[in-house]
Amino acid sequence: MSNAVRMSNAVRMCVRARLCGPAASRALNVMVGGKGAENVSGTSSRGRVRSFEEIPNTGRNRWLNLVTFWREGRFRLLHKHMESSFNTLGPIYREHLGPQSTVNIMLPSDIAELFRYEGLTPQRMVLQPWATHRETRGHEKGVFLKNGAEWRADRLLLNKEVMLSAAVKSFLPDMDEVARDFCRMINGRVEGQGRGTHGESSLTFNPGPDIFAFALEASCYILYGERIGLFSSKPPMESQKFIWAVERMLTTTVPLLYLPSPLLVRLGTSLWTQHATAWDHIFSHAEARMKRGFQHLSSRPAPSSDVGKSTGVLGKLLEKGQLSGEAIKANITELMAGAVDTTAVPLQFGLFELARNPAVQESVRRQVTESMGQAGGDPQKALDGAPLLKGTVKEILRLYPVGITVQRYPVKDIVLQNYNIPAGTLVQVCLYPMGRSADVFDDPLNFDPGRWARMRKEGGQRRATFRSLAFGFGPRQCIGRRIAENEIQLLLMHDRGRAGAYPSYLRARGGVHPELVASQSQGTYKQTTIRTHIHPFGQLRIFTQPTTHVFGMWEKTGVPGENPCRHGENVLTPHRRARDLNPGPQNCEPDVLTSLPPCGLMYTL
Repeated sequence: MSNAVRMSNAVRMCVRARLCGPAASRALNVMVGGKGAENVSGTSSRGRVRSFEEIPNTGRNRWLNLVTFWREGRFRLLHKHMESSFNTLGPIYREHLGPQSTVNIMLPSDIAELFRYEGLTPQRMVLQPWATHRETRGHEKGVFLKNGAEWRADRLLLNKEVMLSAAVKSFLPDMDEVARDFCRMINGRVEGQGRGTHGESSLTFNPGPDIFAFALEASCYILYGERIGLFSSKPPMESQKFIWAVERMLTTTVPLLYLPSPLLVRLGTSLWTQHATAWDHIFSHAEARMKRGFQHLSSRPAPSSDVGKSTGVLGKLLEKGQLSGEAIKANITELMAGAVDTTAVPLQFGLFELARNPAVQESVRRQVTESMGQAGGDPQKALDGAPLLKGTVKEILRLYPVGITVQRYPVKDIVLQNYNIPAGTLVQVCLYPMGRSADVFDDPLNFDPGRWARMRKEGGQRRATFRSLAFGFGPRQCIGRRIAENEIQLLLMHDRGRAGAYPSYLRARGGVHPELVASQSQGTYKQTTIRTHIHPFGQLRIFTQPTTHVFGMWEKTGVPGENPCRHGENVLTPHRRARDLNPGPQNCEPDVLTSLPPCGLMYTL
């Protein structure tokens, strides 16, 4: 090897380590040019490199494609459209939708090649509806919407408060407190409202609202250093309205991505009005919390007087004074808006999968019980001793990713699947198809938290690299990743295995549970549903029975515009109606990634 080649390789490795850190650098080396890379299908250098225009596509008329999407309702099932497109066109294809044009990929080796050329300040697709809202309202943008040097400067400051291990260690006890309180709340509800015989008491209910309340309660405690009382008998309505506003904002984001936002603003369309109003409510909620945070910090007599009391991420940013007040507000608001769904939706799917995989749930329960017994009350030690919890989170997000794509604009021309991809092209990593592909995972539809440890053990780092990307990768990964991961793990830990705190057996109950027919509901939908019976400690079962599914609690939002009504939407899909003709756990597959099939949790004392 010549000196010039050695120098070139050394520079490449140095830049790679600087961009992504040591762990990511090792991952890239393994996947692209390191040991074992020859066994990974994907990017190839064999044969003629084909032109960009030769990449298979879903249709060249971008506006006709957009009309088709609207007419057939594909925005709501975009993940399914991507999966179908890969099955038809192969591991790479182009998509033209209105003003957006993307190259979509799903194989780990292609993903590794893309991330090699993301640059020092990686860029992803700008969520134009969000950016337009900030511009029209005069708000500063947070790191989620920034790019370039400005993004990098703010991101490095925020990493110290929410991403580094020291930061996680500081807020983990607060998360643990909220998770324990949540489980005590559920336990109290069973004792007070449940019914049964032979010393047992059971209660079946829809867990969705409670899980969203947990996510908001925990996030507020971490960000603002204060509890907001969502587990009380009379939770504040302003917090519930915040959750509804986040739902409406996310529901309207996807279709707005493919329409010219400035034109919609000028026309004052209903879709844009709902989106902007939801964001206004999110900002007003964050501003009220921040105002209280300012007052608390300014009224403290001395730094030593609140020793041991958390000031939250907000307090730490204010005390350091490295970000402007407007920048702090923008980033705290974005963190709040992203924290609720990122935690609550995976938790719902996690409970769903654990319920229909009782052997898996028992394995997790045993490991958690042993780990907690040895941790001496230290939540970090308890989590470290239960790797199946981390595997459970990875499995949930593999099958049900909260965000279905990770995007990058390569800084130079690259070759993927023997096609030339020009620099500056928007390339999307499609997570849902990858997570369910037999080319990437063995038995991909099987919920198996232990697969991640086995992949590392059996195939080395190569087998597990670039397969778990729900929170992104490298310097541009999700800023709230550590918050979401730990909130999910802690709730599953306490909801699964506190020996002595909860009973240790589940009894699968038959018959209709009238608790589902809530008197305060605004509407019901009669059908045969898949019922998920979950106990906070023991075995879980799924079975079918005639019941009445209640979704009326989602209908009164207090926020202008129609509420997303998660469960109501999901009930009425054509696939759901077809499935109900032959109900059973094997056919119980959620259509959308924002809600479960109709189900209830049963806790038994």
